Amino acid sequence: MSSTQLPRATSRTRAVLIAGLGLLLASLGACARQAASQSASQGAHLFFRITAGAALPAPLSGRLLVFVAKGTGARTVTINEFKPDATWVAARNVHDLAPGAALDIDTDRRAYPKPFSDLPAGDYQVQAVLDVDHTYNYSGLTPGDLISPVLTLRDWTPGRGAQPRLTLDKVVPAHPARKLTVRQQQAATHLQRAEERSALLSAFWGRPTFIRAWVVLPPGYRKDPARHYPTVYWTHGFGGTMAYCRFMGITLYERMAAGKMPPMIWVMLDEHLPTGTHEFANSVNDGPWGSALTQEYIPWIEAHFRTLDHARDRFLQGHSSGGWATLQLQVDYPRLFGGTWSTSPDPSDFHDFTGVDLYAPHANVYHRPDGTPYPLVRMHGKVIETFEQFAKLERVIGPYGGQMASFDWVFSPRGPDGRPEPMFDRTTGAVNPAVVAYWRTHYDLAHIVKHTWAQRGRALRGKIHVYVGTADTFYLNGAARKFDAVLRSLGADAHFTFRKGRTHFNLYSRDGDPLALFDTIAAQMYLTAYPHTAAKWQALAAVPFK
Repeated sequence: MSSTQLPRATSRTRAVLIAGLGLLLASLGACARQAASQSASQGAHLFFRITAGAALPAPLSGRLLVFVAKGTGARTVTINEFKPDATWVAARNVHDLAPGAALDIDTDRRAYPKPFSDLPAGDYQVQAVLDVDHTYNYSGLTPGDLISPVLTLRDWTPGRGAQPRLTLDKVVPAHPARKLTVRQQQAATHLQRAEERSALLSAFWGRPTFIRAWVVLPPGYRKDPARHYPTVYWTHGFGGTMAYCRFMGITLYERMAAGKMPPMIWVMLDEHLPTGTHEFANSVNDGPWGSALTQEYIPWIEAHFRTLDHARDRFLQGHSSGGWATLQLQVDYPRLFGGTWSTSPDPSDFHDFTGVDLYAPHANVYHRPDGTPYPLVRMHGKVIETFEQFAKLERVIGPYGGQMASFDWVFSPRGPDGRPEPMFDRTTGAVNPAVVAYWRTHYDLAHIVKHTWAQRGRALRGKIHVYVGTADTFYLNGAARKFDAVLRSLGADAHFTFRKGRTHFNLYSRDGDPLALFDTIAAQMYLTAYPHTAAKWQALAAVPFK
């Protein structure tokens, strides 16, 4: 419609319109002044310019991370979970970044521990990473990620001078295979990769999904085809992969070959996913891993390897997240396994979730009622990272694969958006009681055992063995003590060993041997399968680890 078709306004109408326009302009001016005032008080945001190398083969997507640390001369700049504030990181998602194209990242919008504008003047090293598979939280740099050269900013004051510029021009190559000694190469010939498609998991995910492991065949397995062996189902902790399963399998074979451990089949299970670790639990988010393992994979293993097929000959073992996974499997399938030997397990009683009582009124994982922070990581008696630091750093790096996000993916109900509901608010630390109630019913092992003892107690009695250090790095000894108390009250004949002063990382050490606990655990399993076994293994099973 052209202006000539508009009706002519009266003088009164024009006066009203002019007055209204004046009020609108005044309002907009006030808003502009308020925004300018807020901008001045907050400071201008600090942007870094990131360019994709012109030689890159195709547009790329992923999580763009920019790391800044004090100093000069470093070849790489990355985070250190044991020095949480030493490196600052900013992040944003990137979609279809074409070769040669550039974008700006606001290093104040999503950053840890603070906006980059708060950095004091000084010498800094900067590096950009494009995490193409969103796996940095779990694995750090992985093949296919893009990185920039390290940029040195000398006597740099944020916001002054030219905008920092970085170019993503190098693709992270495939990791070289771990170099093995001649003895390790020989041991590796006694391992077989065992990968089987799960119908249950494939139906859940709508695509072929596999359970994977390395099977360690004991010395003499191939020479005596008539002999069958007890079997140990082992799984790793957070950060583990199939490559780590293989390395640990080689290590255990060497110990068996050296006569330090009795001969058994070890199935080194991989439990990692893009979302973290699935812990071989049945989860509405990760899928029915417990059912798939027990109903499909273990029968498949026993059909292809010479295992003994009685429950007393089938064992579980794992550390950290693997410790919780094997505890959970023993609790949920008490008649299938002859015992679990779980070390430094993730929290088994949520009255002490790394020090936090999730059931307390107005529970908060960041702060105690008096406002002091909850610690999460300690070394040599000193707190080096709080729960809040850990969680907020993880949130910046990305929503997938971190330890806290992994707990949500395993334990939480599914939210309306199809993602797991977070157990706590990442900004405030406030616990969601409804989510915790779901956690309690499905995954609080102490609660489950206590309230279902009449159904599972007879099959579970005497089968739980736990080792944990009293100085566990992640405060996991607290939950273990509470679980121990519950089992004692039930007469469960559980066996908890609290190694004085030991941490998450030196729990297995004895007399200079960093893996000595493996020998005693294996001997205890063997004694369960063969109560009248050789005196050597009986003596080793009785070695105290205090």
